[in-house]
Amino acid sequence: MCGIVGYIGHREAYPIIVEGLKRLEYRGYDSAGIALFDGTDLKVSKTKGKVADLENLSETEITKHGNVGIGHTRWATHGVPNDVNSHPHVSNSGNLVIIHNGIIENYESLKKELISRGYTFKSDTDTEVLINLIEDVKKQEKVKLGKAVQIALNQVIGAYAITVFDKNKPEEIVVARLGSPLAIGIGEDEFFIASDASPFIEYTKDAIYLEDEEMAVIRFHKKIKIRKIKDDSLVDPYVQKLQMNLEEIEKGGYDHFMLKEIYEQPKAIKDTYRGRLLRDQAIIKMAGVEDNMKKFLNANRIIIVACGTSWHAGLVAEYIFEDLARIPVEVEYASEFRYRNPVITENDVLIAISQSGETADTLAAIKLAKSKGAFVFGVCNVVGSSIARETDAGAYTHAGPEIGVASTKAFTTQITVLTLMALRLARAKGSISSSDYRHHLLELELIPSKIEESLKSDDHIKIIADIYKNAPNCLYLGRGYNFPVALEGALKLKEISYIHAEGYPAAEMKHGPIALIDENMPVIVIATKKGHYEKVVSNIQEIKSRKGKIIGIVTEGDVQVKNLADHVIEVPETLEPLTPLLTTIPLQLLSYHIAVLLEKNVDQPRNLAKSVTVE
Repeated sequence: MCGIVGYIGHREAYPIIVEGLKRLEYRGYDSAGIALFDGTDLKVSKTKGKVADLENLSETEITKHGNVGIGHTRWATHGVPNDVNSHPHVSNSGNLVIIHNGIIENYESLKKELISRGYTFKSDTDTEVLINLIEDVKKQEKVKLGKAVQIALNQVIGAYAITVFDKNKPEEIVVARLGSPLAIGIGEDEFFIASDASPFIEYTKDAIYLEDEEMAVIRFHKKIKIRKIKDDSLVDPYVQKLQMNLEEIEKGGYDHFMLKEIYEQPKAIKDTYRGRLLRDQAIIKMAGVEDNMKKFLNANRIIIVACGTSWHAGLVAEYIFEDLARIPVEVEYASEFRYRNPVITENDVLIAISQSGETADTLAAIKLAKSKGAFVFGVCNVVGSSIARETDAGAYTHAGPEIGVASTKAFTTQITVLTLMALRLARAKGSISSSDYRHHLLELELIPSKIEESLKSDDHIKIIADIYKNAPNCLYLGRGYNFPVALEGALKLKEISYIHAEGYPAAEMKHGPIALIDENMPVIVIATKKGHYEKVVSNIQEIKSRKGKIIGIVTEGDVQVKNLADHVIEVPETLEPLTPLLTTIPLQLLSYHIAVLLEKNVDQPRNLAKSVTVE
């Protein structure tokens, strides 16, 4: 939920850390801070606000020189966003400094114990408690920093990724993780630390990703030592070669990452099905599915768990799996799943969906399902992420880095993977004919070009956005496969423009929500030719008779809805199960343009962060 950056080596640490924080700011952006060791003393600067505010403050507050440093960009959990609660936090002696992502759940009892021993606290954070606990252990046990961190972490309950530094031992940094990601970049006589690899991608392609309950002591001019926090056993580090490119995490001439990522969807979808969709041979190749075909075919049901946008992708998948593969599907909020004592058996398959692969609620659902003997399949975007490691098998989307907090290309690539899975299982079960199967493969292969066609409506959508940008509320309606798209469209508008919006099945309007309709209510209706078209037209007429303003998402050439709606946005025709890949595009653009016209921070909306690594 927060961004961590650290450096130890031969370069100046400040510019590396600040640039790294800018790249991680999508993880949290209500405050930022930096700690540098300038050769003689520890210099700390931190502030409420963005990394740019930290830069301005650092100009006058601290030296920018030093080859060792750590930095943090925060999404507040304990304590409101202010200067005092910002990270880094320094121990009472002033010797130790920490940055932390996660939550220490038993911090109150630890804090009481430390206060009884004479410790004082300036902030409301659990992080300040942790650094003083480490200091207390170091003093009481008379141990080095690494050992003190290990002993302290065995006393805490919660989740964390931490980076700790002792100004009296400036040649080393100690890091540890449980539930929050942490990567170590290995260069020539230098090391980088970050929540993900983006801060150091131009310096090295070699990285170690810490596993849960692992810690590392990183020493200048020495090899990294990784140990298990619980039992102190040594771990042989696995060095990965990074595939990420610097261009992927830059805006590339676009005004915002979100707009760039909307326009990247044709390529992202193509990358996701490349090597898997072999249309000429009428084959879908997915090793995670093929190797576990019996598990899927013998499953009593599929349970899909996810949060937010990924949950909406799961809802689309429910329609696809049940329609094509004839397998019962239940879609659950991961955040609720484990708390309602769900019935899970060894004959269930659980599919966990997450862009980051680090979503705390989804990880908890995975662990619960595995404890009950269910087969767990992961769908995520980040190679080597926690969900990729925890699941029995899985499939990566190939969306590339998604920096904008409001998810776009992750949604469409998740649907692409899930569609491929459903088609492969349908073919194995014999629930789809050979001709229909081939037709679906052809149409899926054409989706990228059809999205490119849809993106040509951008200027038209901007005009519509300008008309409705001041609406206080919006309704989104869809039926069948496009009901989840209505939910996703409403979520996008809420996330980045802060306009209240709700998605409904179109037929549910008459059961209550139609009471909201008046001449000031914009209603976005997904009314493609495929799927309950006549029924949706009837719903539009009900809204029109009550003076609602209708924006119709329609199939190219549509006449009937065009005659009823105040505005229409056309998308190319495709098969009904694939329509969500097209109908979501204008909804993404509509939300984007409304937010821009309202001068909102599109990439970093208030109160949100990209990767939700705490419950």
